[in-house]
Amino acid sequence: MAEQYMAGVGGVIASLLGFVFLFCSSLIRFRGLKKLNRAASMGFPKKNRVNKTGKSEGVGTADIIIVGAGVAGAALAYSLGKDGRRVRVIERDLNAPNRMAGESLIPGGYLKLIELGLEDCVDEIDAQRLLGYTLYKDGKEAQVSFPLEKFQSHVAGRTFHNGRFVQRLRKKVASLHNISLEQGTVTSLIEENGIVKGVQYKNESGQVLTAYASLTIVCDGCFSNLRRSLCYPKVDIPSYFVGFILTNCNLPTKNYGAIILAHPSPIVFSPISSTEIRCMVNVPSEKVPSVSNGEMACYLKTQVAPKVLPELYDSFISAIEKKGNIRIAPNKIMAAAPHLTPGALLIGDALNMRHAITGGGMTVALSDVVILRDLLRPLHDLSDASTISKYLESFYTLRKPMSSTINILANVLQKVFSASSNPAMENLQHTFLGYLRLGGMFSYGASAMLCGLCPSPLSLAFHFFSIAIYGVGRLLLPFPSPKRLWDGAKLLWVASSILLPYIYSEGIRQMFFPLTVPAYYRTPPKKDPKRNFMH
Repeated sequence: MAEQYMAGVGGVIASLLGFVFLFCSSLIRFRGLKKLNRAASMGFPKKNRVNKTGKSEGVGTADIIIVGAGVAGAALAYSLGKDGRRVRVIERDLNAPNRMAGESLIPGGYLKLIELGLEDCVDEIDAQRLLGYTLYKDGKEAQVSFPLEKFQSHVAGRTFHNGRFVQRLRKKVASLHNISLEQGTVTSLIEENGIVKGVQYKNESGQVLTAYASLTIVCDGCFSNLRRSLCYPKVDIPSYFVGFILTNCNLPTKNYGAIILAHPSPIVFSPISSTEIRCMVNVPSEKVPSVSNGEMACYLKTQVAPKVLPELYDSFISAIEKKGNIRIAPNKIMAAAPHLTPGALLIGDALNMRHAITGGGMTVALSDVVILRDLLRPLHDLSDASTISKYLESFYTLRKPMSSTINILANVLQKVFSASSNPAMENLQHTFLGYLRLGGMFSYGASAMLCGLCPSPLSLAFHFFSIAIYGVGRLLLPFPSPKRLWDGAKLLWVASSILLPYIYSEGIRQMFFPLTVPAYYRTPPKKDPKRNFMH
């Protein structure tokens, strides 16, 4: 009864705030979509080609160079190629990636694949449907189902082997005759008078080549060696994911991942094929044991295994004992901080990273691709690098609804889920789980943001206030003693100290007041009638 009472009170108060938030959010979203639709509707004449700037050295001509053919690079190359652009893609390794990142695509990302005409890339790779997650803590559980009732039956999250998905994307890229896909390592950007003219790279045989284009788009991933030329990188590594594959077992609920909130490390399980389950253990950066000397295996067996679900325990131990099965990857956090560079643009993990615990990275990347494709569609001429750069500055504001919502949720939840012995953090965990168990608008709204179906910073603020009210009320009932008042104040302080720095790093103005950002209103530069861009 107490929880239901506080839920009702919290709902009334939060709804009053939420009405204003959601109205503003709808207005901002409407104007942003109107801007993109207007740009996209202007179309791109397939026969018009951009004049090449500079001289290439035997590597052909291109309108756009894309550095990197991962998820973002391959999806962008395909979408630009479909619009008639001549695109040169340079990827350091065209073999199938063998990595444990990029194995989860939430529903919002799948919808972006559909927009790009790439939804068939999750076919024929043994991808598994993902309908939500079940959270476990201290014998209790809370199921978070993605709100998919309004969508067709094929719309859901997907989990898979990253390498299989990327190779499907690259196959689509290679199918277009106006796209050149080659293996090479880009070593530097070619710059003249402050304008990027192209790239210098080494091909497979080690030969140093240069390629020129009017626009160079860098999306070479989280280990980008070019980002320092195009942004102000500030990378934080709060933790590492220790990953391995389990076989001969099944998760408790079909099509649902599992997240165990345990001390000292939260554990994530998700199916990546019909016979394999990926296990990821989140370990703080300062406490990562060594794999080579056996410390990691010992840590997993003694500290983590006792917290694993009984139906997964035997497979968990077998996976640890399998030689070469344990891998470690850093969880990098980096807010987008680009500086305008005429002739070049930065997207994907090279621009912006968030903790991987919610699996939202590919969704942000694909959303960026859709926005950038729509902004570029009306541009017949890319040769005026300074004008194009000023116009494309709007990209960094238009991407904020999706990127900031997913970034902040991922970064906040990794801190909440990694709660230490701090009682306030422990209260925050129980508050979040209790909020999800309330159901209705509470869990529906939170899960919609988690899966990329409600990319709204104002909605994020609304749910933060709701959770805060619920959490404080939960601590004060049945009677607000001085100790309970103090605990409530500490919970608010801890919650705010986690959330507010991430909001600040994402940009308060761009998140909540995008209509006040001048770049938001940039329109496509008009074609100069005195110049002919037809070949």
